Amino acid sequence: MTEYDYEGLGLVAGLEIHQQLDTETKLFCNCPTALREPEESERQFSRYLHPTKSELGELDEAALEESQVDREFEYLAYDTTCLVEEDDEPPHRLDGEAQEVVLEIAQLLDMDPVDQAHVMRKIVVDGSNTSGFQRSTLMATDGEIETDDGPVGIEDLMLEEESAQRVEETDDGVRYSLDRLGIPLVEIGTKPDIRSPEQAREAAETIGMLLRSTGKVKRGLGTIRQDVNISIAEGARVEVKGVQSLDDIDDLVENEVHRQVRLLELRDELRERDAEVGDVADVTDVFEDTDSGVIDGALSSGGTVTAVALYGFDGLVGAELQPDRRLGTELSDHAKRHGAGGIFHTDELPAYGVTEAEVESLREAVGAGETDAVAIVAADPETAEAAIEAAADRAETALEGVPEETRGANEDGTTRYLRPLPGAARMYPETDVPPVDPDPSEVEPPELLTEKVERYRDEYGLDAGLAEQVAYGERMALFETAVEAGVDPTLAAGTLESTVTELRRDGVAVENLTDDHLLETLELVADGETAKGNVGAVLTALAERPERSAAEAVEAEGLGSAGEDEVRGAVVEVVERNEGQVEQEGMQAFSGLMGEAMGALGGKADGDLVSEVLREEIQKRA
Repeated sequence: MTEYDYEGLGLVAGLEIHQQLDTETKLFCNCPTALREPEESERQFSRYLHPTKSELGELDEAALEESQVDREFEYLAYDTTCLVEEDDEPPHRLDGEAQEVVLEIAQLLDMDPVDQAHVMRKIVVDGSNTSGFQRSTLMATDGEIETDDGPVGIEDLMLEEESAQRVEETDDGVRYSLDRLGIPLVEIGTKPDIRSPEQAREAAETIGMLLRSTGKVKRGLGTIRQDVNISIAEGARVEVKGVQSLDDIDDLVENEVHRQVRLLELRDELRERDAEVGDVADVTDVFEDTDSGVIDGALSSGGTVTAVALYGFDGLVGAELQPDRRLGTELSDHAKRHGAGGIFHTDELPAYGVTEAEVESLREAVGAGETDAVAIVAADPETAEAAIEAAADRAETALEGVPEETRGANEDGTTRYLRPLPGAARMYPETDVPPVDPDPSEVEPPELLTEKVERYRDEYGLDAGLAEQVAYGERMALFETAVEAGVDPTLAAGTLESTVTELRRDGVAVENLTDDHLLETLELVADGETAKGNVGAVLTALAERPERSAAEAVEAEGLGSAGEDEVRGAVVEVVERNEGQVEQEGMQAFSGLMGEAMGALGGKADGDLVSEVLREEIQKRA
């Protein structure tokens, strides 16, 4: 891809980081925040959602477009689902634990808490909330973080309720799971201070580190999401939603800059050609005897084929904007929003069973010449008309340059159209929840993960790599609990970050291991109840039968530790059996005899103890 002068292009970017909090209960009810499997649902119910006007009597453009797609939303409910989650009961007061965590985060970001926090409703009619809106509360403002390329301001810190989890598309709409709905979610919005893809990634990494430093955020796929706002000087602000991985942020910014540059180049080319978008037409007659499976399938079901002439667009509908995404893909994204499977256009035809003769007839039907393009949609009459009009509208904006819009992040670092940018018209006060007065006076800022790494190296003697693995790992709190209980720090760190990973690679069902399993196993080693070398075997046994305690697994598998008397007896036997070698070689015989002694004890003794006793016995005879 082209190397860009981002400063010269006027790149401006900002981040919105959404992180689930690890609280006991949800934000507006007492339901647990644990996720469930869809198969566990006990019942389902459905809703149709419609936008409402703001306090000023305005309808938000994004909500209005969303509502034009007629869809049924089905919700999976569980034995823990309450009336608040179903929107059949008013929300309760703002969760106190979530407020404390947010104030802790505000301190780490050097932000000023608001004097009084008011819950607001944000209209959302895509089905992700049963109420048709998301509740959001401004908690702090005006912070800052440092990056290698300069400071990045933090605009605001919001406490929100998480949306319902999208399970699958259905024939009539979308199916959601209510287990995730209402989990406390913190949203951190930066100022538009980011000037390069690398700075965007560094800023996101820094904020992520600060969030994890609290020890009170959920971990795992889907628990943190990044939205990125991107624009260049001659382009427009685009909000990219749902970036799952930090590794994708710099690629995504690069790709979006490339897309906007290409759209500006296409705009200039279209203007030079005096391009324009024609009227929508019914061209069903052109394809009455078609061999195209897609078109024939639509017509056989009573559908129609609609078309729009794109005068002056020949060769440009197929122009690449991002890797494997073209202007035609943009038109198709808009058509799909209205239920169509996509579009065909003459830059890619004849193909898909459409013949050269049909292409010529199509051009003639809409009055398109050699320098023009034509886009078509085959679907039921209502869908076909709405979809081709949406594609035509998007073609019109290509004449203007870069449209402001909300886009979704794809796994390959590219983006797709989602909806128009939302405006202020979608916000209005929540009258069912009283305001709160945040009190940061009793909140203590946590130790940063970067500080933990240094402490683990200095106090526990861990090497830099292992210290960072533990500090940034999901079992950091368990590591600290184990060390406080007297477990050797190196053993605890190695078990949690290396042994468990090795067992997973060997096919052991480590997902069955609980924190109690791990802690009990480590404590048995610390108490001399089993050998250090038996940790993997004990954890394997627990993974196979997780209903047992670690002590029960040790006893059942015969992994109990030999006492010092038993160890000394076995070592003495080994030394006496090799007395001649000991007298001749002295301590140089240690390595060979160590292996023999460990074998004689059958793994029941800790290596450090065997080593200590063996050295004593050799020294007696040397």
